[in-house]
Amino acid sequence: MRTNPSDLAEIFDAELGDTEAAALDELGARYNVAPTQPIPVVVQRDDGRRIELQRWGLVPSWSKSVTTAGARYINARAETVATSPAFRASFLRRRCIIPADGFYEWLRDGRRKQPFLIHTEDDAPLAFAGLWAPWRDPASGQWLLSAAVVTTTANATVSQLHNRMPVILDLESDAWRLWLDPQMRDEGLLQSLLEPAPDSLLELRAVSSLVNNANNEGPELLAGPAPEAPLDAALTLFG
Repeated sequence: MRTNPSDLAEIFDAELGDTEAAALDELGARYNVAPTQPIPVVVQRDDGRRIELQRWGLVPSWSKSVTTAGARYINARAETVATSPAFRASFLRRRCIIPADGFYEWLRDGRRKQPFLIHTEDDAPLAFAGLWAPWRDPASGQWLLSAAVVTTTANATVSQLHNRMPVILDLESDAWRLWLDPQMRDEGLLQSLLEPAPDSLLELRAVSSLVNNANNEGPELLAGPAPEAPLDAALTLFG
């Protein structure tokens, strides 16, 4: 996420507390977010809308440990989100938005995997539909907040690379407000929001194979690909 946290707060009319602002400033601009790392999440509680830092990879309340959940629940399928034991409670009561400037997918060319950034033409922030959950460590009693991205079938643009994509909520409509509203319990209406984004919203841009290693970070990841550069095994990461 490269968008300034204060700009995110303005976009979503959300409070950004001093603690969260300091933590986001310390993280800085992100170009290669990996599962289990902290991400900014927009949530709506009784006292208002706010931006929080949560772990990417939802840990259900019934998990015995964080390692049990691991990176298993980074994504929630729209088709089963209302019935999945890991996500159904969050679908009804704890929905969130995960802001992102784009996400990566890969195109295999023989033994090589070429990463692509999927983003808008003007790099405008995107609002991924997400779910969050609180989990209490039975040993320490400490609370952990974590989140997952809701995915749906890919539109024509993304399907050139992958058959799934994040659900992207329209910031020009009430879709994102409805999704955030904890009082909204109409499953049919909520499910209707989980559709692929319009084909024209996104474009593909080939980027550096440095993206393939989650330890790499920085603006150089968005440079064009180097011909014949070796490619490491890649994970599909939404960043």
